[in-house]
Amino acid sequence: MGSNFGFGSGDNNPGDSEEPNNSGQPNFNELFAQFANFGINPQALFAAANSAGAGGALISRETLREVARKFISSHGDLPIGSQDISDAQVALDIANTWLDEATYFPALTRSNIPAWSRQDWLDASVNNWAQLIEPLAQGMASALTDVLKQAPGQDEGTIGGAELAAIAPIMRTFMGSLIANQLGTSVGQLALSITGSNDVPIPLFGTTSAETQARLIPRNISEWAAGLNIPIEEVRIFLAIREAAAARLFTHAPWLSKYIQDAITAYGAGIKIDIDAIQEQAERAFESGELDISSPDSISNAISSGLFKPEQSPSQDKALAKLEMILALIEGWIDYLTTTAVGERLPSFAGLSETLRRRRAIKSPTQQLFATLLGLEVSPRKMRECSNFWLEVENEIGISSRDQRWEDPSLLPTSEELMDVKKFLLSTSVPDDLSGLL
Repeated sequence: MGSNFGFGSGDNNPGDSEEPNNSGQPNFNELFAQFANFGINPQALFAAANSAGAGGALISRETLREVARKFISSHGDLPIGSQDISDAQVALDIANTWLDEATYFPALTRSNIPAWSRQDWLDASVNNWAQLIEPLAQGMASALTDVLKQAPGQDEGTIGGAELAAIAPIMRTFMGSLIANQLGTSVGQLALSITGSNDVPIPLFGTTSAETQARLIPRNISEWAAGLNIPIEEVRIFLAIREAAAARLFTHAPWLSKYIQDAITAYGAGIKIDIDAIQEQAERAFESGELDISSPDSISNAISSGLFKPEQSPSQDKALAKLEMILALIEGWIDYLTTTAVGERLPSFAGLSETLRRRRAIKSPTQQLFATLLGLEVSPRKMRECSNFWLEVENEIGISSRDQRWEDPSLLPTSEELMDVKKFLLSTSVPDDLSGLL
């Protein structure tokens, strides 16, 4: 039994009163009905598409911010008080003092605002989130347009140029709206759990020391510490070390942001939609009861769970491997630096590290975000391997040469090179002139 799914047009029932469209112009009625299934206002979508045209950003910053704000508001937020600022500054000062012995990268200038609320973090990061994920939306919109080019037309074998020109902007706006809503929810979830502005292992705030300043999120730290029976001061210092380490790295390796975005761009450019394969998936889902076309929630859940996710191409596999490796290297470096900086200074360090390990094992919100949008899973095992890699590199060449590896991506290992540090170090060399690093 065949069923239409997505945006293909199906045969009218014999009793349908609607006349065939012979004007040569696209008939948007069925398309708009599909948009409505996703909770998107078709008229507003059409108006936005006409305004946006073929160019410009797909992901609306306003939509992303509003969806994330509503998510945060539904779970509550607290303004930052003077005690929060004082506690955060003390913890970050201790963290930076300890880190000075563990890394070649110097501390950044003290921030006037060492603590943020959940909303503060969202407002500061929303533009960069949209910019980071924009290539994914572009890739999906292009893939949808390619499908339309192959769709049957009225008088010819494919949709005509005029029809495609009218529909393509709507496809772009539709995909941008879907991604903005999905990303807004994911970023809202992140805002509830991150303990510092740089807790996400990607540089979100630019490359200057003023932009990548270390900041703590007091409410989330309190919730992170709940039920641990560990003094909150120790928890705060432990998380401050991780935050300050990330801030130093992102400032002194400014290429990281573009490197990560290039990987997402490469993944997005490889997106292809096989309409026949999706049709077969849909039919199996209908027959099994997994999908109910009359239920918007069922459709949304099916898409979110990856039911209709196309197979990845070799170029996409390569992009995801590149992205997974750099994220694991960042996390591994922060982990190792934290262990080194703390030493025996925090009595509860073992318990704090175990808590962090357990929370990673059940998939952190950052992991969930990349899993949902890209199908990327950065395994805890890979992060442990990278942490051990940095330990071995330090043993071989010392702290300063270890950190100078962050000067350029060509000085970092692939997944295969992680296991043989000596061989990797012999195959690469750090330039003598490193004046541009700091």
